[in-house]
Amino acid sequence: MFVKIVIIAFLVLEFTNVAALYFMPGTRKANAVGVFSAWEQSRLYPEIHDFIKYLVYWVAGTKLIFLLLLGVIVIYGSPELQRYSLIALFIATLTFYWRLFPLIRKMDRSGQITPRNYSIILGVMIFAMVALFAFVAFV
Repeated sequence: MFVKIVIIAFLVLEFTNVAALYFMPGTRKANAVGVFSAWEQSRLYPEIHDFIKYLVYWVAGTKLIFLLLLGVIVIYGSPELQRYSLIALFIATLTFYWRLFPLIRKMDRSGQITPRNYSIILGVMIFAMVALFAFVAFV
């Protein structure tokens, strides 16, 4: 049952991110792209801004696909399948530290992100999620 609670909490959290990316991409809340100074700067170049918006919406759509599949697993999947989905979330979320974290850390250090040290806050939050996924899945 704890596995299901963790997955549902993740679904709620990530649905807020999807909503922000689709409807308020420039906000600094819900892990949207407003924290990046390049978001506002791109408005000066409509072609680049449209491309960035396309990528933001693509990320939101991709997240939505996975969230809906995860929702189906929570509703119809066996406890074993739910536990395996949590292991998959653990592995997938852990990949943040491979490419995304070094990049956001670099942008943070060069003053391209507001608030400063947002990369550290995000890194700690994602680490906490990864740790929770691992703890619940493997214990």
